[in-house]
Amino acid sequence: MNGHWVDIKAHDGGSFGAYVSTPPTGSGPGIVLIQEIWGVNQHIRDVADAYAMDGFTVFAPDIFWRQQPRVDLGYNEVDNPKAFAFMNGLDRANAALDLAGTAAALRAHAAVKGKIASVGYCMGGALSFVCAANGIVDAAVCYYGGGIHTMLDRVPSIKVPMLLHFAEKDGHIPMSAVESVQAAFKGRDEVRIDVYPGVDHGFNCWGRAMYNQKAAALARGRSLAFLAKTIA
Repeated sequence: MNGHWVDIKAHDGGSFGAYVSTPPTGSGPGIVLIQEIWGVNQHIRDVADAYAMDGFTVFAPDIFWRQQPRVDLGYNEVDNPKAFAFMNGLDRANAALDLAGTAAALRAHAAVKGKIASVGYCMGGALSFVCAANGIVDAAVCYYGGGIHTMLDRVPSIKVPMLLHFAEKDGHIPMSAVESVQAAFKGRDEVRIDVYPGVDHGFNCWGRAMYNQKAAALARGRSLAFLAKTIA
């Protein structure tokens, strides 16, 4: 893979890193890949590389850089508390602006041909929703985005296609929250919401105990089909 890091200028000075993975053909539509709370770790870099193999140019920005550059944590008892501490310490307003800077840098990159989308997981799923609401991407995919149900006042500002994945047995996002999201988007044919029965939060991550191969494969196929239709 052609994975490497680049620096992106922040709106308020300084710069932050983004892991970049480009397709074998050299160019393609763009994806802003938004991390879980464990940072741009090996799993997220592998996900970026996988999307690159599918023909996308991927930027995975370092969301926690204002707290600590290049956080890279594992899914274990030692690192999990650190991950939640980084999430709780995140300045979400600045994170949204950093994502806007990432989207602009991605659009300007020589390896991007066509439109761009955001794809996010967990915390990144909620931030992908914010990217759509802020109009900085042409489409958005949100995997089990915690807190989306608290931002539904932003639904009218979303003008781009969206795909949202939720887990039926999510220990962080109750079905009542999912139902409120479904109600808010009722009648919006460009927004698809899928609920995966019998699986828990984080089902896409093969490094976590709740990984579910069947649900992960189904969600990935739906995500690729959605991206092929909306940005390719």
